[in-house]
Amino acid sequence: MGLGGIGIWQLLIILLIVFMLFGTKKLRNLGSDLGGALKGFKTAMKDEDAPAASDEAEEAGETIEATAEKVETKS
Repeated sequence: MGLGGIGIWQLLIILLIVFMLFGTKKLRNLGSDLGGALKGFKTAMKDEDAPAASDEAEEAGETIEATAEKVETKS
């Protein structure tokens, strides 16, 4: 038994019908569009997280301490 009582043969028949209705080109385009959307979403989420991480470091004083050490070593 597969997903919800559907066996592997039923899934293969459903996939065959979907390919026949939509065609492989349209499904390929749909897949690439979906992949691009997910990639854009992940990039946007990373961009939002990056400033938050630097703000947390500044609140902890890590950035200020590191800058002070660099100035002391150059003198």
